[in-house]
This record gives sequence, C-alpha cells and structure tokens, in this order.
Amino acid sequence: MIKNDLFLKALKGETVSRPPVWMMRQAGRFLPEFRALREKYDFFTRCRTPELASEITVQPYRRFGMDAAIIFSDILVVPQAMNINFEMRPNVGPWLENPIRSLKDVEQVIVPEINETLGYVMDAIKLAKEKLNNEVPLIGFAGSPWTILCYCVQGQGSKTFDKAKEFCFTQPIAAHTLLQKITDTTIAYLKEKVKAGVDAVQIFDSWGGMLSPVDYQEFSWKYINQIIEALKDDAPVIAFGKGCWFALEKMANSNVSALGVDWTITPKMARKLIGNKITLQGNLDPTRLLSPPKEIKKLVAKMIDDFGKDKYIVNLGHGILPYTPLDNAKAFIEAVQEYKN
Repeated sequence: MIKNDLFLKALKGETVSRPPVWMMRQAGRFLPEFRALREKYDFFTRCRTPELASEITVQPYRRFGMDAAIIFSDILVVPQAMNINFEMRPNVGPWLENPIRSLKDVEQVIVPEINETLGYVMDAIKLAKEKLNNEVPLIGFAGSPWTILCYCVQGQGSKTFDKAKEFCFTQPIAAHTLLQKITDTTIAYLKEKVKAGVDAVQIFDSWGGMLSPVDYQEFSWKYINQIIEALKDDAPVIAFGKGCWFALEKMANSNVSALGVDWTITPKMARKLIGNKITLQGNLDPTRLLSPPKEIKKLVAKMIDDFGKDKYIVNLGHGILPYTPLDNAKAFIEAVQEYKN
C-alpha cells in the first residue's frame, strides 16, 4: 500500500483533505543535484542508465516531498526504439539528421518489441519504486503521437512545426500511417510501464495547440483516445494538451482519468467545459514561480480555491523552468501542503 495516496484518490475523484501536488519536469534542470549528474553524463546516457534515471526520479521527492514522483526519461526514447535516430545536441535540443518526409520514410519505421528496445526504462521504474519505498505513487509518461510526429518530421524543435503540419496536410496517408505506428508503440510501451510498477500514466501533447480544433481531432485526439482506451483498465490516464483548451469538452467525454490544463484558461472555464465530470490538473504559469515566495503562496491558494480542492491536482501549466529558485519551488509545494479550505 502506498502511504501517501492523495494523488491516486484525486484521480478517482474521491474527497481529499487537500489536493495533491507535483510539478511537470520536477526531475530536472532546476535541481543542483540533477545538474551535478549532468556534468558527468550526457542526456540519453542518463535516460538509459536505470541507476541514474531512478536517482533523478527521486531527487525532487527527497527535497520537497511532493505527492507523486515521475520517472525520469524523455518522450523521444519511443521514436528511437522505432528506428528513428534522435540525438540531443547541446544548445539545439532534439535533432534528427534525416527527418521523415515521405511514405517511403514511414515504411522504414518499425513497431518495436518494447522490452528489447526500452527495457532500460522498465528497469529504472523498478529501481525508482524500490527507492520510493511505497511513500508516494510513481507516474509513467509518453509523448502524444502528434507531438512525436512533430519532431520526427520537423527534425528538431520549432515555434510553428510548419513542416510537420505540411506533411499531414499534403501526405495524409503517410501521416496517419506514422501516427498509427507511434500509437501502437506507445500503447505497448505504457502497458509495460504499468507492469513494471507505475501507478498512473500521463500523455504529453506538447504541440497539440499548434493545430486548429478540426485538425486536432483528426491528427491528435483520436490517437490519444486510442491510448486512453487501451490503458483505461490498467492504470489511471492523464492527458495534457498544451494550448488545447478548445478540445477540453470532447476530451472530457472519454475514459481519461484527468485532464491537464495550461495557464491560458481560467479554472472556472475549464470546469465548465468538462461539466465538472473529471479531475483537472494544473495550471500555474511556470514563469510565476519567479515571483516572490509570498506571492507564489497566495497565487497557489487562490488557484486551489478557484479549482476546488476535490477532483483537482495542483501542478504547473507546463514544465518548471530550469532557472527557478529552489525557495520558490519550495513555496509552491508548501502552499499546497499547508492549504486549508
């Protein structure tokens, strides 16, 4: 039994004494102990070495005592396993030497055997579970098929992902074939993560907001929904689409356990769009963690008041920024731990 099960209770919509809290990208660059490991090991070495990945996973919990840990990994380990050779370049980020631009390219993409290609993630999960010692739940994650496609076609990060969108709009058969391969791989990957011990999974649709509402349904949501349907009996599923508030109503009419929201929507509007049917997660602007700690505490208390303490998980509206002061991150977590309605 997990000693602190606030996070799992909130995912089930149960009444809680206070909402749970964790932060996207909490196992990462704002922590000095993470930066110490970064000096010694490159990015994908950290992802592929279970001892390192599990250590990075538990670092923020040791420091701040949030209500859930999230396994340290990257969304691009999935395309790497599919024969798409991403690297992480300094000062550039994700880089693919030969982006996917045609149906012929898509045909070279495989749906891999998960334990052969991504077994190191499962090993990291098992080690992280040991280190957490049933104190708090562990979250597993994957990128949405659309977000993975964006990187595979663009070949690197982008402000517009214009080449990815062009690929979808001019070569829809190739695009849907690739999206389905990513979806099939992601379902198998997340199922193995649950078997390895994660207590919930989150799908990150970081670039969903690049699409119009109509295109979002065709190229993103229908694939996310396949993942939700495949996982719903195995573990709670959280879907987070950055900039996708326009799809909340449709997303809420699915078997998802919770929906993440960013800071471009008010709690009241988010609740209205989902008919208050399911749990919401979010949505403080990560840049707000650069405000003074006293102000952060006020903002968090108001955010909880506005969302309501039940069916709610406190989080940021995107990943924590790497230059966030530790005291400010601490104020964010403490504000939730001290919350009384």
